[in-house]
Amino acid sequence: MTRSDTNAVEVRGLVKTYGATRALDGVDLDVREGTVLGVLGPNGAGKTTLVRCLSTLLVPDAGTATVAGYDVVRQPRELRRAIGLTGQYASVDEKLSGWENLYLIGRLLDLSRRDARRRADELLERFSLTEAGRRVAGGYSGGMRRRLDLAASMIGRPAVLYLDEPTTGLDPRTRNEVWDEVRSMVAEGATVLLTTQYMEEAEQLASELTVVDRGRVIARGRVDELKARVGGRSLQIRPVDPAELPAMARALDESGLAGPAGATVVPDERQLYVPILSDEQLTAIVGLLAARGFAVAHLATRLPTLDEVFLAVTGHKADTPGQSAPVPEKVAV
Repeated sequence: MTRSDTNAVEVRGLVKTYGATRALDGVDLDVREGTVLGVLGPNGAGKTTLVRCLSTLLVPDAGTATVAGYDVVRQPRELRRAIGLTGQYASVDEKLSGWENLYLIGRLLDLSRRDARRRADELLERFSLTEAGRRVAGGYSGGMRRRLDLAASMIGRPAVLYLDEPTTGLDPRTRNEVWDEVRSMVAEGATVLLTTQYMEEAEQLASELTVVDRGRVIARGRVDELKARVGGRSLQIRPVDPAELPAMARALDESGLAGPAGATVVPDERQLYVPILSDEQLTAIVGLLAARGFAVAHLATRLPTLDEVFLAVTGHKADTPGQSAPVPEKVAV
């Protein structure tokens, strides 16, 4: 799939304050057309405030932002027709059926009755909700409501889609279904701004990442670039005979090849880890193991996980999704 060099979202110096609190403190952001930008950050970092400013639900106090070519302050009406939004909390009308929810939104977006019916039918089938489509949404499971909410955000075939922690509280199977739909939307040309606290979700979906904390952007780049910032790789070594783990670690430590941190044995995983600072060190370790007669079943290198990246750049661990979530702000639309 060809990626565009054109930005679908451009944000410069965005500021939003609540009294003495600066929820956004000069945020700069670019999202290229046809890509997924993952925005990571702890609770209270400003992620949801950013989404609300970019979707015209909040007016920023300073800075500029354009989405799909429209200024978020000066052209809010035009912008709303070019975007879709799935927030942290399902926004479907529980008194209407799933089909009625989608049909109503289609009509509000000025689709004809015929086109609104067709679009509702298409999206119910796409999200595996056809059988439940005529049932009242209040009787849907949490996963079904989330899928309906995502379908609702796609009624108008938005050029830019905001997903604000879209899979919080979902079971793994439903989460994977949502991920598949996001990939399909991007393959069809949509641009996605995804806020999440699931490290796996960011790795699965995002081509680039931005880390925010206390209203500021503190890191940005591709997933592999941010991982490299944490420093070095780890070599995973699993011997054929787990009983050789202590001897293998001792040999590496005594040779000095494991570096100052030394080799770390993880008995539960039946392997050991060695910090790798250069390709020469990696080659020397492999040579030493062969020379000492250690039989190796598995050898691999890995970059730090996104959890480790998050800890390194923010100074604290990511919050557990679904815990300590802020109460959603009431906004006038």
